[in-house]
Amino acid sequence: MSELRARLAGVREKLTTAIDAVEKDTGASPVLLAVVREFDAKLSKAEANDELGSNGAVREGVVEAEQAADSAKVAAEADPGVDEGARQTVLDAHYAICVLKAEI
Repeated sequence: MSELRARLAGVREKLTTAIDAVEKDTGASPVLLAVVREFDAKLSKAEANDELGSNGAVREGVVEAEQAADSAKVAAEADPGVDEGARQTVLDAHYAICVLKAEI
């Protein structure tokens, strides 16, 4: 497994945890769930580009995923009904993609 693939897998793990937490949180808003799922879609694009071996496209995908993660972070911070634990999982996934973007 390439180092980049391993790093993407680490972000995926945090994002999967966030998706599960937000989906199970009955107080989370539909908006929060939608933006977390958009983050998921953008990360999937970066992962697919990595499988194709296109480093430029992977970087572009990571940038797009980070932008979607920014929206998820804002939504998590603004959602008055989301549980603190679920909120933190979104913030953790956001941080993970930001670190990855800064380092590639």
